[in-house]
Amino acid sequence: MALPSSPAVVPEAPTGVVPGAIEAASPLKDAFFDFDTSALRDDQKAALGEDGAWLKGNAGAKVLIEGHCDERGTAEYNLGLGERRAKAVKDSLITGGVAADRISIISYGKERPFVLGHDESAWKWNRRGHFVLQGM
Repeated sequence: MALPSSPAVVPEAPTGVVPGAIEAASPLKDAFFDFDTSALRDDQKAALGEDGAWLKGNAGAKVLIEGHCDERGTAEYNLGLGERRAKAVKDSLITGGVAADRISIISYGKERPFVLGHDESAWKWNRRGHFVLQGM
């Protein structure tokens, strides 16, 4: 049975969001991933293209891409997976023309969930590459 696909864009915070997890509105959209993979999903590529266009139009902006995972798997495994996810997002932006020195990455693995819960309705929100603006 296939897992339900994750949202292409987060329209609003789902129920169960960790307090403090919602930051000031950013024009950049998170990239969501399927279970146990760092391959960019086709439905996420358009949003990443828009993110890249915004970054190219805002040359002073630098970003940190955080790699996140759902709660399944060991902490060590998820730190590696989160790093691969963040790198996949970074590589996509670089391929789209954003300078590499404007993008940094970090992995939080499963340690900073966006949505609390122990099923796919929460997990799909936690498997992501999250953008944090660092300068304008």
